[in-house]
Amino acid sequence: MSIDAAALVNMTEFARARVQLGANFARILGYFREDGEKSVAQIEAAMRAQNAAALVIPAHTLKGESSQFGAAPLAALAERIEMIGRSCVERHDTPSDALEHVVQLRPMFEATLELLERESNPLVARRPTFGKRSIG
Repeated sequence: MSIDAAALVNMTEFARARVQLGANFARILGYFREDGEKSVAQIEAAMRAQNAAALVIPAHTLKGESSQFGAAPLAALAERIEMIGRSCVERHDTPSDALEHVVQLRPMFEATLELLERESNPLVARRPTFGKRSIG
């Protein structure tokens, strides 16, 4: 699956989160990394075990944390997995319909995290822009 970095994160929402979180931003982004890695691993394990109930909480967690940083595609993918898990629990069915989404999850999470960390790195050179013309 090819992932378009520009489509992974709404940079306006990301900037808003940086401002709202202020000095806590780097710490919260670190939590997103840790929690996200755990959630993805738990989702993959649940899929291997064909355990629909075990998909729900980690997918829900990943959905919320992704949304906080403006990572709508990752949040939508996690939500899809969560909804499939919930539906399968209600039907007492295995989550085989979630497989294609679970396969997409880790690459999308890693690409999203890489982009978020790169954009939040204070050492990354940024060119100030005014209008459409770049200064520098």
